[in-house]
Amino acid sequence: MEPQHLISYKAALQQKRDPAYRRIVRWMWRLMALGIVGVLTVFLIINFTAIPSFRELEDPNSAVASEVLANNNEVLGRYYIENRVPVDYEDLSPHLVNALISTEDLRYREHCGIDIKAVARVVFRTILMADQSSGGGSTITQQLAKMLYSDRDFVGMGPLQKTGKLVYMKLREWITAVKLERSYTKEEIIAMYLNQFNFINNAYGIHAAAEIYFGKTPQTVTVQEAAVLIGMLNNPSYYNPNRFPDRTIRRRWTVLSRMRDSGFLTEAQFDSIKVLKLDMSRFKKVNFTDDKAPYLCAELKKDLETILQMPECRRPDGSMYDYYKDGLKIYTTIDPAYQQHAEEAMQEHMKKIQGRFFQVWRGRDPWRYKGSETTDDEIASRQSAFRRLIRESDRYQSLRPKYFDALEAKIKEDFDFNLRDIDIERMLEEEKKPGSISKLVGKQLVTASQSAAYRRIMNSKDWTAIKNQYTGLQANVKKQMETPVKMKVFSWSGKNFERDTFMSPRDSIRYHRMFLQTGMLAVDPTTSEVKAWVGGINFKYFQYDHIRSNRQVGSTFKPFVYATAIAQQGISPCFEIYDNAVTIPAHYMNFQHSTDWTPKNSTGTYSGARMNLFSALKNSVNTASAYLMKQLGDTRPITGLCHNMGIDSTERRIPEGSPAICLGAADLKVWEMAGAYATFANKGMFSEPFVIRKIEDKNGRVIYRSIPEERAALPANANWVMLEMLKYNVKGAPGIGSLKSEIGGKTGTTNDYTDGWFMGVTPRLVVGTWVGGEDRWIRFLSLADGQGAKMARPICASFLQKLEKDPKSGYDYNARFVKPTGDLGITMDCAAYHGAETPDGNSDDESFSPDIYGDEDTPPPTGDKKKKTDDGFGDEDN
Repeated sequence: MEPQHLISYKAALQQKRDPAYRRIVRWMWRLMALGIVGVLTVFLIINFTAIPSFRELEDPNSAVASEVLANNNEVLGRYYIENRVPVDYEDLSPHLVNALISTEDLRYREHCGIDIKAVARVVFRTILMADQSSGGGSTITQQLAKMLYSDRDFVGMGPLQKTGKLVYMKLREWITAVKLERSYTKEEIIAMYLNQFNFINNAYGIHAAAEIYFGKTPQTVTVQEAAVLIGMLNNPSYYNPNRFPDRTIRRRWTVLSRMRDSGFLTEAQFDSIKVLKLDMSRFKKVNFTDDKAPYLCAELKKDLETILQMPECRRPDGSMYDYYKDGLKIYTTIDPAYQQHAEEAMQEHMKKIQGRFFQVWRGRDPWRYKGSETTDDEIASRQSAFRRLIRESDRYQSLRPKYFDALEAKIKEDFDFNLRDIDIERMLEEEKKPGSISKLVGKQLVTASQSAAYRRIMNSKDWTAIKNQYTGLQANVKKQMETPVKMKVFSWSGKNFERDTFMSPRDSIRYHRMFLQTGMLAVDPTTSEVKAWVGGINFKYFQYDHIRSNRQVGSTFKPFVYATAIAQQGISPCFEIYDNAVTIPAHYMNFQHSTDWTPKNSTGTYSGARMNLFSALKNSVNTASAYLMKQLGDTRPITGLCHNMGIDSTERRIPEGSPAICLGAADLKVWEMAGAYATFANKGMFSEPFVIRKIEDKNGRVIYRSIPEERAALPANANWVMLEMLKYNVKGAPGIGSLKSEIGGKTGTTNDYTDGWFMGVTPRLVVGTWVGGEDRWIRFLSLADGQGAKMARPICASFLQKLEKDPKSGYDYNARFVKPTGDLGITMDCAAYHGAETPDGNSDDESFSPDIYGDEDTPPPTGDKKKKTDDGFGDEDN
């Protein structure tokens, strides 16, 4: 028993301690309550501020590729920042689902977004026991939650900040995971997860991954392919099957073994699959040049930008759709069979004439070649154009900033002038030849303010530095541009149309610039739907589209002149003229030319022969077109008809008031010409060609639909006459006579054989074809090689032949043009026209018998071979 004094001492001590204990306990409870409140507050803050809303979870902020679809819904191309095409759970192979659950989240079907057992395992084994092989604790839902955020950046953070942010992000992911589980089914979450994941190599989402790595859809991948794709989820760069096949095979084995352990594979299945080789034969990176109609897809972006700005084509809130991110469906009229046959016909012919082109130019330099009429100024212009190509090259652009960034900034500050290479070259020329800048001002190539700026700069202290830097840049560029390096170049005979070679960059520019280009458009005249679009020979190397670019049209314009004369003056195609010089005096009637105009034929002579309009158009006799032009007395009737046929004459691409338009002195587009000629095939009714049928947003809501509108452009009787004349034009022409289709057409060849055209017309398809060089001096040197009948017509003929031989194409070669009912009012029987005319000049017999001068390939009656075009665009073959 303790002494009384000791008991009293302890009691007194306890009395002193009680208040302190009570204060500690009270503070402990307060801290605990504060902690609970703090955690709840953090959870609430995260839940109401940082967690995606239900709408955001349903429509996650990820860029979804927009697709350009053919008329059978086949994908022609995509626009994307991320090549992502979402799929539904039903579109996933069971192998993908089984592999995913086995590898990433075995208890996926059991938990509510957070796997407590996995979290406990991570805490105990990974954190406390430091066992790094114990695996992670994130569920599939948590991984999806993690992908919905893009703020995992710890740059510049200290250890405490980094830890705090990690805790915050983990709490946020847990809350988001629970919210996802409450909002979606397990199947929807799996689909969302696989749609969100970046499988690299431009494969965003499982749809793109299956397509790029194995050339399949997510529904058709095999077990071993599914194991590869799911294995990439761990680290797509490390397990990239295209770069690291051995790693990928080991990772595939891991996924397959987990599928076996989970009961999704039998032992026998596992044993048979694990030894299979990794087949990457169908791997194909997706980029814009791999689109099935790349020129079309590139050009359609211009249309989309216009369409999506229209108020009725915007989102409900008035904002614009972004075709790079909003998953639009652009349904087009393109027929894949037509597109394929058009591409093949183009490639076969262009390969052939390119070989001939290189033969013609062997040992010659197009940039220095001087013909009989080539001026020194023209040669200088060609050289300047070639220097511009060098300046636009990647090598030049990468070198220039090192020499001029600082100087350009100083010139801008001191003279308020943006210094360009062309400016430096002009000033150097002025220093070498005083007065050069004044001449440029006189030619309106340089403004007065530019001229003044040049002189101020040349008189400044900076001019010496500019010259020195420019000299240094040019020396460096010259060295790099003239040093042969290993490179790939375009080649018609190479695999995938390219080959490896050693070539200097300068020679590479010259080599590629010497390839002839083409533009080809096929339009159904009955619906105005564009069926095929070939904008060039190869989009990877030549990305400029030639369907909507202006080129001089030559004799393909003459049918518009003939049609105007027939429609307005009732002239019969049997009407005869003499092939003699026709002069239209200056300012004659309503013309606006200032000097007398007397065009020559392509032979440079006049035959004096008498011929009807059938033969005159067939042989592109310039005097006949000039005669009709003089009879009309004005260009406006022709430009008015062109306007009604879809050619915008207000853009001044058709010389206003100049009689030379009757010979084809107009710069027009293949698009316009195809639409205009489709009018002939559509009973004189014009409807603007269209290629976009409709556009849907990613939810299937139609935001745009094309509504074709027809208008009368040419009277039915005059239109029928023109059809017969166009048919006569091509009668017996090589490649045309063997066609089953009823066909008419017109070739065109411009001066110096710069442009070759053929416009083909059938009842169900109008085909416009242009062939020429990017530069006008990239051309053949003779009519025998450079005429439209040789450069362009064979492509159209081959295309139609391929369609006729392909029963799956759906092309109707049995269709025939329908003659208007009743009396045409225009005589078509030339025998009757000259022998038994009725008092009104019309024949009762409208049968067609114009064969006076023979087949298309027969020259005019003089027998003179045509050697060159002159003023106009005559063609040997039409």
